[in-house]
Amino acid sequence: MLTVKQVANMVDHTNLKAFATHDDFVKLCDEAKEYGFKSVAINTYPVSFCRAQLEGSEVLTGAAISFPLGQTTIATKVAEAENAVTDGCQEFDYVINVGRAKMHDWAYIEDEMTQMVAVARRAGICAKVIFENCYLDKDEIAQIAQIAARVKPDFIKTSTGFGTGGATPEDVAIMKANCGPDVQIKAAGGIRSWAEAKAVIEAGATRLGTSSGIKIVEEMKAEGLE
Repeated sequence: MLTVKQVANMVDHTNLKAFATHDDFVKLCDEAKEYGFKSVAINTYPVSFCRAQLEGSEVLTGAAISFPLGQTTIATKVAEAENAVTDGCQEFDYVINVGRAKMHDWAYIEDEMTQMVAVARRAGICAKVIFENCYLDKDEIAQIAQIAARVKPDFIKTSTGFGTGGATPEDVAIMKANCGPDVQIKAAGGIRSWAEAKAVIEAGATRLGTSSGIKIVEEMKAEGLE
């Protein structure tokens, strides 16, 4: 059984709302430090602000690229990621072009993933690839995970949390079965309780994207877990 500290260190503490203010980001960063979360997950605008707030802590500053739709060109995604790196991000999550995936243009998806992972490798940081599984069938999820097995991003991720559905244990298991030993799984979207977090962890997730990290930790403590 994982400890409370171990689960907290899986959490990307999230605020991706369009109306988030600097006060909201101060709160997010303070909570992440207090609870020992892995990172704060934010859009690219507040990256430099949050990096300053987290100075001296072990909490990483993340950035969401082409979020939440993924409907920008590869060049635009690369430029946004590079800008986030310049501003101080220590990892980034980008949304694939889901339309291209639905067209089964796997060469495009692989080229996009290769270019985005290259940005992370040049910067020495972590790259996470968001599939948005709610719009994909099971074979498409498996196919993109197999591309990831070749390209080797650090993580593949279930969802943005802004689509029609979020993480499921079934989808995590499909991703895990196809991504190879060098790629980890991030489950995100709709994870609002310890029971839901536990289910996706047991399916193979090693990172959690959620705005309910505090609730999850407190539920673990209430169950007597340490």
